[in-house]
Amino acid sequence: MQRAHHPTEIRRLSSEGTLRITWDDGHVSDYPLTHLRGWCPCAVCQGHSGDRRYVEAPKAELTNIAVVGKYALNLGWSDGHDTGIYSYRYLRELCPCPACGSPATSGKR
Repeated sequence: MQRAHHPTEIRRLSSEGTLRITWDDGHVSDYPLTHLRGWCPCAVCQGHSGDRRYVEAPKAELTNIAVVGKYALNLGWSDGHDTGIYSYRYLRELCPCPACGSPATSGKR
């Protein structure tokens, strides 16, 4: 099992519409906000089937970032949605950079 990485810095880049996470191994992930909102891990967005699905939210604006324990972020959105708990492992899987090439997000980057 791969070791879980943890953020050393979390920055919202408002002018670029992204959330930047610098990880403890030096990797930098720049997540478009629509990408994060679309891959929200909550049961409302993902259902209970176990299959991941992308939910269109083209005007996603991040309104709140809260750390959940030592394992996750809770992201709040301008559409009122705030139930997604994004584990650090899940965020790393969602990294849209070419080096990571996440199969979970192919076609939705």
